[in-house]
Amino acid sequence: MSVAPFLIPDWPVPDRVRAATTTRAWPGDWRDPTERERLRHALGLPSEPRWLRQVHGTRVVDDADWDAAGPDPEADATITREPGVVLAVRTADCLPILLAAADGSAVAAIHAGWRGLAAGIIESTLLRWPAAFEGTHAWLGPAAGPSAYEVDAAVRSAFVDRDPGANDAFSDSRPGHWWCDLPALARRRLAACGILRATGGDRCTIREADTFYSWRRAAESGRMATLVWIDGRA
Repeated sequence: MSVAPFLIPDWPVPDRVRAATTTRAWPGDWRDPTERERLRHALGLPSEPRWLRQVHGTRVVDDADWDAAGPDPEADATITREPGVVLAVRTADCLPILLAAADGSAVAAIHAGWRGLAAGIIESTLLRWPAAFEGTHAWLGPAAGPSAYEVDAAVRSAFVDRDPGANDAFSDSRPGHWWCDLPALARRRLAACGILRATGGDRCTIREADTFYSWRRAAESGRMATLVWIDGRA
């Protein structure tokens, strides 16, 4: 069965908000300028995406500080209110999260592995979110799934020590290890901040080997790109 090169999010946002995630049908080497240009042409992107140098941290860049941040700034989330600006994060088991304001006036892209989630990348992004939380919608892209992503006690403690209720996102696998539900942890963090509308989070990069890259399955794999932008023509 052939794999489509793009996964288009199914989320109830204004038509002017556009988004896509690449799959394994795309080469996945985003260091290659040729592949970046091919992506732009294939999706009809209005501009070169704003790529980040992701470090599993909590830094967020937005329109106000993008120019000063330099090319490929070290950050794990980005926000824009400018039509035609394309935001991008790269993942291969970590969770890509997109945000869209209810009226389509702002969008964000977040790279959320367990370290970033535990450290507060969602909270850091929402501190700079330029729209009302009410009506803001989140989409959770493909990531390591809850029946395939095994973690140790240190990872579990990073969440449960701060928030005992986060224990619901972990289930026993073997002594000293748990299956971790990254999307559930993200939804919990989003809800705690007032973002109650979230879809997605049901695609597993580890188990869906034909469709997605997975670092846990093959450390030398490529990366998916998840992109979001506001279409200035809509």
